[in-house]
Amino acid sequence: MKKKTAALLMTAAMTVAALGGCGNADKAGENVSSGTEESTAGTTETDAADGAVYKVGIVQFVDDASLNQIEAAIEKELDAKAAELGITFNYGDYTYNGQADSTVLNQIASELVASEVDAIVPIATPAAMIMQNATEENQIPVVFSAVSDPVGAGLVAGMDAPGSNITGTSDALNTDAVMDLIFAADPDIKTLGLLYNKSEDASKAPVEAAKAYCEAKGVNVIEKTGTTNDEISLAADALIAGGAEAVFTPTDNTVMTAELAIYEKFIEAGVPHYGGADSFALNGAFLGYGVNYEELGTATADMIVEILVNGADPASTAVVTLDNGIATVNTETAEAIGLDYSMFADMCTALKEIVTAEEFE
Repeated sequence: MKKKTAALLMTAAMTVAALGGCGNADKAGENVSSGTEESTAGTTETDAADGAVYKVGIVQFVDDASLNQIEAAIEKELDAKAAELGITFNYGDYTYNGQADSTVLNQIASELVASEVDAIVPIATPAAMIMQNATEENQIPVVFSAVSDPVGAGLVAGMDAPGSNITGTSDALNTDAVMDLIFAADPDIKTLGLLYNKSEDASKAPVEAAKAYCEAKGVNVIEKTGTTNDEISLAADALIAGGAEAVFTPTDNTVMTAELAIYEKFIEAGVPHYGGADSFALNGAFLGYGVNYEELGTATADMIVEILVNGADPASTAVVTLDNGIATVNTETAEAIGLDYSMFADMCTALKEIVTAEEFE
């Protein structure tokens, strides 16, 4: 099955008129999920024999390794729960990729509301915010995943009591723990670079925490931002030219999607790049730190089951935050820049080693 893009959200007549005949989904919007015939996701309501059928809309903000990992884990767990309970979760007809485009995401939201889905599952903060706005009146349950700061983004009133139709799982980053790793690997750093998209809510709190940490240590900070791959690439060049001895990026989807295009710049300059997710390391950065995204996806699916099947109220269902403590090191990058990371094993819940690739296996 393929993830639907904006073209699939319109009627055939609108597609011809507005898109000039471009009816095929963009390759970047293809779904990596299993085919309809292989999954309960593709089972329609008429196919369900005895069990209940729940329509679940899944909305991924953009293609990147971590978010893809979350989506796959959600679908796998929903399928497992469906088989266990004798019910059906039909997500196959309602799975979309917003391609980091707010117009597309708003179209997706309208389509899901019109389809009267039983729940919407946005993956990443920008998608969650748009789905929240779309469900204020109809109160369709929203179960987000990978939202770093749900309170700061205005999605929930509190982590323990969200207060409305929305709850979910958070990949909140322990910024001080990342900073500790940076200065354990190189205690003599005098200038730290910060690379992020200033318009992403997920980046705001970690960046402020990183600046406070560096101020306390008397370390100079250089900030460079961007909203596109090209801008992020130029920002990386500017950090290197500015003398950054290490670079930190929080859980930022914009930088994540650009990582494969910039990691070699940092390697050539001998500058380690530390990111707020394991996918940064997968795509060439020296280190990614944070939660296990497969576990985050599984926990998200379990919350969907609790709400749809067991009647849990999103307003009083606490946001789930997994333990931050997994450091993922790219061994190829570590060798290329000659940086020892052996001390990390005693500073983290787990230390994982990985090599550069586009996706997790």
